[in-house]
Amino acid sequence: MANIGGPPASCQNSSMKHTTKPPKSLLRKVGRAIADYDMIRDGDRILLGVSGGKDSLSLLQILSHLKTYAPVRFELGVITVDPEVEGFDPAPLKDYYEQLGLPWHYAEQPIMEEAAKNMDGDSFCSYCARMKRGIMYSTCRREGYNVLALAQHLDDLAESLMMSLFHAGQLRTMKAHYLNDAGDIRIIRPLVYCRETQTGAFAVEAGLPIIPDSCPACFTAPTQRAYMKQLLAAEEQNNRHLLANMLHAMKPLMDETPP
Repeated sequence: MANIGGPPASCQNSSMKHTTKPPKSLLRKVGRAIADYDMIRDGDRILLGVSGGKDSLSLLQILSHLKTYAPVRFELGVITVDPEVEGFDPAPLKDYYEQLGLPWHYAEQPIMEEAAKNMDGDSFCSYCARMKRGIMYSTCRREGYNVLALAQHLDDLAESLMMSLFHAGQLRTMKAHYLNDAGDIRIIRPLVYCRETQTGAFAVEAGLPIIPDSCPACFTAPTQRAYMKQLLAAEEQNNRHLLANMLHAMKPLMDETPP
């Protein structure tokens, strides 16, 4: 695994002229989620996981913008994990991070190759997510970040709830803010109130450098998550309040805010 460091924190102020201001609709929802779950605290050093997809790139712009006027002071860095999957090359993001002037880290690991040898009764997506998370935790510890930011949105949480109900017989979804098992890193998801259509529209309008097929391996065969996405989309055509209702039901499941 290779890690390449970006510019030091002292370069961060230069990023502001390269940051595209997100729409108020996104900023309001992210701001409310941050406040509701006490996600960002004074002095936090936040490492944001960026895959190169529309959601993580949108969150990068949002957090960069919030840094300019948030009532609490925090530092922001970026990490991209390249799973070395054929057809997926996030390396062009390095130039983008240089333009933003943010500290960045780039890790490469042949996750798909390793999955073929080590995966046991798990989906590739789950295995890959677990491996990436381990790399991000290690980077947080090595570089002194106490918070890891991830870009899952409301659609992701709704799909996770459905997968848990259908396939595990459990009432679970992703947490908005929680402490990792080791107790040394807080994980936050500032987009939990945002819709995928919002991040997608912003990423396109802002001309963000989206990496096509941010996970090609997941497109080679239908997945449980893809099926749930289609199911929810069909239901939402008949009930435009579907995701809002699901958010209301999921809120007790999302809250594990650490002290």
